[in-house]
Amino acid sequence: MSTAPTRLIAGPAAARHAVHVAGRPDGPVVLLVHGFGSDQHAWRRMLPALGADHRVVLLDQAGAGGFDASTYDRERYRTLDGYAADLVTVCEELDLRDVVVVGHSVSSVIAARAAARAPERFRRIVMLAPSARYLDDRASGYDGGFSAEDVEELLASLDHNYLAWTAATAPMIMGNADRPELGEEFTESMRRLHPGTARDFARATFLSDSREVLTRVSTPALVLQCRDDALAPDTAVCEVVARLPHATLVPLRATGHCPHVSAPEETAAVILAHLSARP
Repeated sequence: MSTAPTRLIAGPAAARHAVHVAGRPDGPVVLLVHGFGSDQHAWRRMLPALGADHRVVLLDQAGAGGFDASTYDRERYRTLDGYAADLVTVCEELDLRDVVVVGHSVSSVIAARAAARAPERFRRIVMLAPSARYLDDRASGYDGGFSAEDVEELLASLDHNYLAWTAATAPMIMGNADRPELGEEFTESMRRLHPGTARDFARATFLSDSREVLTRVSTPALVLQCRDDALAPDTAVCEVVARLPHATLVPLRATGHCPHVSAPEETAAVILAHLSARP
């Protein structure tokens, strides 16, 4: 059976987000949600494993890939709630139920926000390299990995010269310095985003605090933690696990922030093992 994704245009939301499906048509649904700087193409290395027994649904978030830029609403995407509402809308339009939603990076907490909005739609959340807050919180002693000055400098650099920013930032996020081609791939992915939408998504990402939202998520979650992750340090990942009422933490051998790209076999195997385990 081919796992090559095919375009699905079932309604305005599916068309707006360039929804594709792959894998087993009658299988349980896995919804893949890419993180900042990429699009649905980033999941391609995991499709053969996930698609063997699952119906895999992919989409492009606002500003990415095949997203319909004419529908972009800057006010809607000032916060992560706009992105979460998009996931719920797609699931409602396609009548997706018992969904396993796999989110990478900030999209792991976007997925959690979607599950908090519509828990009846989601069976499990899989969170790859998550962080509920990137900013340090000195008042509570929380270490998110970035000071306020770090984030201010990062966003100012993005505003000043987007191309130079992607060249410096993408390899740092990807990690795996011994495999520079992965950093180059991520750099090109970032450059395919419209700079204006990328700026909005970056601000929503780095200035958000989803810690309280996670406490309201009743959906069971699998949290996958990478080694040497520049964006989601161990302290941030452990905070996610502590906040979620029903979380399972699995450390990966994978390094960097994008295990679905750098270690797709390991990442897919861990997800599938978790999905096949008895509750």
